[in-house]
Amino acid sequence: MLVAAFMLMLASSCGNKGQVVQYATYDENSFDNPNRDTTLYGICANGSAMNTLQMLTDAGDSVSLSTERAQEAGQVFGGYAVGDRMAVLVNRDTTEATMVINMSMLLGDWVMPNPLDGSDEVGISIKEGGIAESIKQSSIFYKTWRIFNGRLEIDAERESGLDISEHQSCKLLYLSADSLAYKDMIDDGDVFEYGRQRIVKQKEVIKLEESNFDDFLW
Repeated sequence: MLVAAFMLMLASSCGNKGQVVQYATYDENSFDNPNRDTTLYGICANGSAMNTLQMLTDAGDSVSLSTERAQEAGQVFGGYAVGDRMAVLVNRDTTEATMVINMSMLLGDWVMPNPLDGSDEVGISIKEGGIAESIKQSSIFYKTWRIFNGRLEIDAERESGLDISEHQSCKLLYLSADSLAYKDMIDDGDVFEYGRQRIVKQKEVIKLEESNFDDFLW
C-alpha cells in the first residue's frame, strides 16, 4: 500500500510539470503574497495630471502611472498633489495604478463623537514616522501604523488588566481633507468614521482699565 501511494504521488507531481503559474495582480480581497509588501512608495512629481500620477520612488526611479483604473474602481484615496507622499499599488508592468493612497493626507488628528455617550470627541492621531496615538481614549492606546499592501495597519494596546496587544488591518473606505473612514477586516468588520479635528482658538479677552474722574480733566 505504501508503494502504491508513493507511485500515485510521483505520477501526480510529474503531471504538474509544464503548468505555468500566472502572475496574481492585486484585487481588494487578496494579495499575491500576504507576507510581502508590494506597495510602491514615493513623492508625487510635477508631471502628474488628472489621470496620470508621476512619482519619484523611494528607490530613486521616476515612474508615470495611469490612474484611470483606480479612479473607476473608487480606489484613489485623498487625491494627489505635487510634493505629497504616496503609497501606490500597481499592475505587473508598472504602468497603471490599481490603488492610490495619499499618505500626506492621512496624517493628522481624526476624531468622532464618543460612541458611549457622545459627550466628547475621541479618535486617533496619525503621525509621521509610523507613530499613532490615542485621542482622549482610556481603554485603547494606539502605538504604530503603516500602509501594507493597500491596507491601513494599526497596532494598539488595550487596557483590560492584562495590557492585551491588538492589531487592526483596515480597508480604506474614504479619505479626503476632512474625512476618513476605514473598515477593520479582523475585528468583526467594524467601520470607523472620523472627521479631522479642528483647532478652536480661544479669543483673547482684553480687560479695560476702569475710568475715573481724572481721565476727563484737561
